[in-house]
Parts: sequence; structure tokens; C-alpha cells
Amino acid sequence: MTGLEPFGARLRRAMDERGPLCVGIDPHASLLAEWGLNDDVGGLERFSRTVVEAVADRVAVLKPQSAFFERFGSRGVAVLERTVQEARAAGALVLMDAKRGDIGSTMAAYAESFLHKDAPLFSDALTVSPYLGYGSLSPAVALARETGTGLFVLALTSNPEGGEVQHAVRADGRSVGATMLGHLAAENAGEEPLGSFGAVVGATLGDLSSYELDMGGPILAPGIGAQGATAADLPAVFGGAVRNVVPSVSRGVLRHGPDAVALRDAAERFADGIRTAVTTG
Repeated sequence: MTGLEPFGARLRRAMDERGPLCVGIDPHASLLAEWGLNDDVGGLERFSRTVVEAVADRVAVLKPQSAFFERFGSRGVAVLERTVQEARAAGALVLMDAKRGDIGSTMAAYAESFLHKDAPLFSDALTVSPYLGYGSLSPAVALARETGTGLFVLALTSNPEGGEVQHAVRADGRSVGATMLGHLAAENAGEEPLGSFGAVVGATLGDLSSYELDMGGPILAPGIGAQGATAADLPAVFGGAVRNVVPSVSRGVLRHGPDAVALRDAAERFADGIRTAVTTG
């Protein structure tokens, strides 16, 4: 299988050229209603196409949340396929937010669904859950290396429930979240300018100085905008790893739709604010 240039290198270039911003495509029912769209496949397609046409040629990453497409069955998945293909054609990297996690051949099948070059949902990267053990992700890691794609592993998430697992302390004295970051540092060792195996770390978590966040790969940081974090918070939260942070904004941009110009302007404001915070913080 012929792979692309490694995801980490492609992401680093996109962040440098377009600014380090990921815009989520989250067509949940309430947002469709705010846009004056029906909660059906037609509304889903109109919403997704509008976001892609407005920002895919100017943001580094677009992140469709697969659940909001899957709820419409096969027709919704068909819209997701078109969304991914059109976003990539416009120059954005596509991060599929599916949070898949399983073992053995099932994990391999999940990886092939999103990271195999011939898959209808082929994306540049995929969010995955390591909580069946980091080693359970091995099939996805191997396929990502082969195809030049990437993974974002749930490490320190912003939801309050995550702490009972991620902050639990292992027998060796390290927390589970820190252990995941250590695994990612090993995956990214020697990769330049950026490794392809990233972590999901919430921008709302405050002081994370006790964690080694500079693990050689990107950090997807949800929580900017509607969840309360701001671009100005990023240097304090992420410290020396802030240059590798890809803040994810969904509602903060999407609420400006369905007007494409307003969506574009909102994305550019977030991108400018993040770029300033990252370079001067």
C-alpha cells in the first residue's frame, strides 16, 4: 500500500500555513434548528456542505463527528463520505472524530474503515480510545504508519467523568493519562518536524504542568469557545508544548451559520487569536 507523506509533517505544514485551528462539523439537531434546517438527511447535507464550502480552503483541519451522521443510517453515512472527500479536495486535513476502540481484528477493521486509502471514509487521521489497553490500538498504529495517516488518542479529556479513569494511579506511580502520553512519546520518537500520533487533551483542564505534554506529536485541544476556554488560556495550559496544539472549535464557529461569510469570518477570528496566543504566550 502506497502511503502519503506522514500525517505529522502534513499537519505541521498546514498549521504553519493556515494557522493551528480545527473546526468541528457537529450537525446535532439543535444546531440544525438554529440554522433553520430540518433534522433530516437534507438538512444534514446542507449543513455539512455549507461548512466545507465556507472554511475547508482556509483552516488546517476539519473534524466531522461521525455520530451525528450515523444517526441517519446509510444515507447519513453517504453524506459523511461526501463531506470528507470534498473537505480533503479543498485542502483541509480531515480528522474523523469517531473515538473507535476495540481489540484484534475488530480494531483492525475500524482502522481500515477510516485509514485505508481505498475506504470511502478515508481520512487523514482518526480519534481512538485506548481504554482497552494502549496495545489494543496496535492495528490502527500499524495502518497509520503504512498509509501516512495519524491517530489522536484520548489522554486527558475535558469531560468531568474522564478523571475517574485518566487520573487513576497505576502501580508504578504514574496516572493512566500520563501513561498514554508516554506511549505516544515512544511512537513519535525521532519523527520530524512532528510525529503523527497525537493526544486529545482538554483546553479547559487548567494547570497541566505535572504532565509531560511535549511528546513529539500534536495535541487536539477541545474546549475553546462554547466550553469556556479561550485562545489566551493555551500557553498556561500547555506550556512548552503549545506550538503543537491544535485547538478544536465547533459551536463557536458553527453558530454563525448558515451564512458562509459569517462562518468564514468566525473561523478566521479564532485562527488569528490562536496564532497570536501560541506565538506570543
